[in-house]
Amino acid sequence: MTIEQGSAGILRRLEKLYPEEISLELDRVERLLEALGRPQDRLPPTVHVSGTNGKGSVIAFLKAIIESLNKSAHVFTSPHLITFNERISLAGPSGTRHISEPLLTELLLRVEEANAGEPITFFEITTAAAFLAYAEHQADYLLLETGLGGRLDATNVIDRPALTIIMPVSLDHSHYLGDTLREIAGEKAGILKPGVPCIVARQDREALDAIEDKAESVGAPLIVQGSDWDAFEQHGRLVFQTGEALVDLPLPRLLGRHQIDNAGAAIAAAYALLGARASETALAGGLLSATWPARLQRLNGGALDAHIAPGTELLLDGGHNPAAGEALARSMAELEEMVPRPLHLICGMMETKDAGGFFAPFAGLAEWVVTVPIPGRETGHDREQLAAIARQQGLNATSAENVNEALALSRDFASEPVRVLICGSLYLAGDVLRLQDAATAA
Repeated sequence: MTIEQGSAGILRRLEKLYPEEISLELDRVERLLEALGRPQDRLPPTVHVSGTNGKGSVIAFLKAIIESLNKSAHVFTSPHLITFNERISLAGPSGTRHISEPLLTELLLRVEEANAGEPITFFEITTAAAFLAYAEHQADYLLLETGLGGRLDATNVIDRPALTIIMPVSLDHSHYLGDTLREIAGEKAGILKPGVPCIVARQDREALDAIEDKAESVGAPLIVQGSDWDAFEQHGRLVFQTGEALVDLPLPRLLGRHQIDNAGAAIAAAYALLGARASETALAGGLLSATWPARLQRLNGGALDAHIAPGTELLLDGGHNPAAGEALARSMAELEEMVPRPLHLICGMMETKDAGGFFAPFAGLAEWVVTVPIPGRETGHDREQLAAIARQQGLNATSAENVNEALALSRDFASEPVRVLICGSLYLAGDVLRLQDAATAA
């Protein structure tokens, strides 16, 4: 094999293998993994994570806790923000790092050759490449995020993970997973395995019923927030509670009240995975050191400051469904209580998302909304149509051609420093981070 065009060129070729009629199934990825020698059977102890919101955050917290104990973890997440390499992170002497370009190129060539031109989805074939990387590099654990759903997700080929986690389930990807919360939760619960404990984050009753039914049918013990454990803020601290104990910890580094529940799920997972090794010192270290880009990430102090008025607070979040909108609105209301200032949203969304449901929680909270297209995404919402949807939810909205123009419009509209939240899509978040990096480098 020869290396040509690097990983980007190979990834473009792999995208063209997409089946003409897409269906969620495991046959394609199982065929490829057989040709590769079943790397999924040689993985480190694996924590498999599904749900709609909070998957990346709980992985970030759990990885940080594991590293606080001088243990190591590979990480698989999606989608990426700037480069594909972000999806595959490998443990090493200096911590977990994104896969190197030479290694990624080598692995992609191997899976391309083994696939022999057969139809396969981009996520399936790149998941196979990730499994090769994890099987061939040592780590104490693998933290594995599902892509879409759970039952028929390409990651769901591991017979016996060490632990599973189901984060909050909400209506999203209904065209693939089902029209009701119960149907979607049933698909997400497809990662449950006989005898393997599952940490269940806070759920609507309909979703929890589906998860409990699946757990009973396969024989998977559940450790459920609200009955077996809980996490809450008290006097500026995070309190984790079980039937036997209370643990007093610092608030997590990641912003937003919803991160308390995400951190709580990671703590429950750490206890289930590590037992007595999950000391309070390690838990506190993990909460204070965890990082997760584009989750209420502060952008002040970078190149985008040139487009905002002095004193303006600039935040970035990739949340893109109604549940994420509710969580973000709560977080903005909390920030408003601490430091009052008008809230402006800069929003771009994919047209498959429920834009009205996302905007609704911001009614009466956001002073102004500027909608933008998502560069390079033909299936993104038209900016004018997206502004019209925001207005239907009672918001004062206009549109701009890009984020820089939107920031300038926000600056000109305001008579005082404001709080600007760029949100609505991980693709948009990635473009903003590229813009910030490129401008800073220049």
